[in-house]
Amino acid sequence: MGRRGQSGNGGGGDVGVLLDTAVRGVVTAPEEGLDLALDTGASLLAASAGVWPAVSRAALGHADTAVGRCWSAGWRPADLVRVVRRDLKPVHLALAVDLIAAEGRRHPAAALDRRWQEQLRELEAEVWWPSDEAYLAGFAQRHRLDRFALATVLLELLRSWGRLPPIAPVGPAPGRAAHSAHSSRAEQRQRGPVAGEPRMLSRIRALLAKAESTDFPEEAEALTAKAQQLMAQHSIDEALLAVEGADPHAPGALRIGVDNPYEGPKTMLLDAVAAANRCRVVWAKEFGFCTVIGFDADLDGVELLYTSLLVQATHAMQQAGARQHLDGASRTKAFRQSFLVAYAARIRERLTEATERTTSDAAAGRHLREDGTAEQLVPDERLLPALKARTEAVDHEVGRMFPKLVSQRVRVSDGEGWAAGRAAADRASLRGRSGEIRG
Repeated sequence: MGRRGQSGNGGGGDVGVLLDTAVRGVVTAPEEGLDLALDTGASLLAASAGVWPAVSRAALGHADTAVGRCWSAGWRPADLVRVVRRDLKPVHLALAVDLIAAEGRRHPAAALDRRWQEQLRELEAEVWWPSDEAYLAGFAQRHRLDRFALATVLLELLRSWGRLPPIAPVGPAPGRAAHSAHSSRAEQRQRGPVAGEPRMLSRIRALLAKAESTDFPEEAEALTAKAQQLMAQHSIDEALLAVEGADPHAPGALRIGVDNPYEGPKTMLLDAVAAANRCRVVWAKEFGFCTVIGFDADLDGVELLYTSLLVQATHAMQQAGARQHLDGASRTKAFRQSFLVAYAARIRERLTEATERTTSDAAAGRHLREDGTAEQLVPDERLLPALKARTEAVDHEVGRMFPKLVSQRVRVSDGEGWAAGRAAADRASLRGRSGEIRG
């Protein structure tokens, strides 16, 4: 069977047919027959060095189709990488990024929405190989793999992606990006010091950076409370723009990875941040991510703040150390589970309080400027109805995207962990970190 791979002589269609057959066999193989399917397929692909350039070209062509099918099914670059990171090995991850970069050659930047482009930048998805014929040989050299090992990695990766089901899309697929829906907001983003970011969000980043650098907890709390108030004010401003018809748009969505351990409490923390910023969270436990639904400017703030709070919670939890029962058995897991649940509950209280205070001030005509100072304006009677309408729009979008939802409970079994978690949340500076967000 191995000699069949030589018939292409480096350029024939036989290699493509061989690859398609190998991939199909691996994708459809049951778990008990997977090892045999992988061994057979990898042996066929690696049989001869003479057709390796053709195999390389065919592999990238097949990956283009496989990746494009994932885009059509609602998946995004960070999602595909997250699946690989959870289920496979670092070499598969490197291959995944390359295949996403290769498929990306089909789409000009204008055909991709903002968050899609951000994900590609964060993944550092770039074409580094001189030609498609040279790709597999170059990858094998980089990762010190022989042809059989590389063929196995390729087939395992394509199996992982090929078995993914359709999911609710959180934005347009490549080539379907809307250019006019957010024109006024897009113009506003261009004026911010960070490319593609509103000036208000850049101001929030600056406040959070100061909160992160200070050695005084009281100063950090004041700065970060102000940052949450600015996030709330930004949401209010966008709501009023929509009422005026200056920036009409519907709710959107993004996905944020939530990994083990303690994925339940982490999801609670994300939900706390989202709820305080008028967003909703839907957890897809089997895929290790949450979908956050809300208006675009609110989604930016949720992503920034959640990542920072998760870093802080993890650090505080580790500082709290391990715990044991009186008989010497470990109770660290129960302690940390309770710690994170309490942390999320207390953060929810703090963020909600900051948002309600800002909303109440705005309803009374007190407007928070981007520089953090306040100005007195004429109260706008449209504000509260506008915010209510946005909340209803988000709820409606959740129902459209996820018509069958169930709620889940996270149990707490360690009182000491609960108390420590609330105390840590009280100390949290609510800061954010630029560049730490992963899809």
